[in-house]
Amino acid sequence: MPEGQRRLRIRFAKSGKVRFTSHRDVARLWERAIRRSRLPVAYSQGFAPHPLLAFGLALPTGCESRGEYLDIRLGPTEPDETPVDELPELLSLLLPDGMEVQAARLVDLAEGSLQQEVGSCDWELEVLGLSGVELAEQVERMLTAPSLTVRRERKGRHVDDDIRPAILELSVTDPEGRLRAEVATHPRGVRPTDLIAALGAGAAPGRACRTHQWIERGGARFEPLALGGLGTPAAATQHARRDLPHVRAGSQPDPGGSRPGGSG
Repeated sequence: MPEGQRRLRIRFAKSGKVRFTSHRDVARLWERAIRRSRLPVAYSQGFAPHPLLAFGLALPTGCESRGEYLDIRLGPTEPDETPVDELPELLSLLLPDGMEVQAARLVDLAEGSLQQEVGSCDWELEVLGLSGVELAEQVERMLTAPSLTVRRERKGRHVDDDIRPAILELSVTDPEGRLRAEVATHPRGVRPTDLIAALGAGAAPGRACRTHQWIERGGARFEPLALGGLGTPAAATQHARRDLPHVRAGSQPDPGGSRPGGSG
């Protein structure tokens, strides 16, 4: 991979009170942590340079996650480098309680962006207000329905959307009110509140946790940065990734400040 053409992919969890932090504020937290870590991050050009960060799918405020992703564009490095496998501990110490870096790996820029590549997500949802029998009945109704229309806000106005095509799997995992769902992310994502709304009157959202994000390529199914061998057996070869062994945690100036990164 040419010097200065590298991307560091980070996987992190978000749980506890920090789940109420918005996606934009999470971006700010990451920018501060990266500056303090002294990673050699690449910056944009122009009057107000900012670090080149690309977040994955935005996590709805109030939801937890066992696997969020962030790509960091890196600048040139020097021989004095810190092993990539030491970065999770280093970065976790610089983030607030509830945000834990689980893994880090260098990836080639030839890979698509996280928002483009991730095709579906798994969720664990807590449903309040329905008995176990009622919940099972409503799930069965949703799975057999040809369409499920929910009202959502988009660009300041309310629209009616059919979310049924995006529901890939839905099942009751606990009669006390817990669901597992897999939903597609394209052409438009489905939020946990959309699924709860589709359950009908009386259903109210409880805790929600995004457990996995999936990429499908060449018949393989895998996570952008897997833990514990999750995914199909072909995941390691299907992931068009070129790993590099080290990244320097050296001195990096803050060129005039930075701005919060967005999803990209």
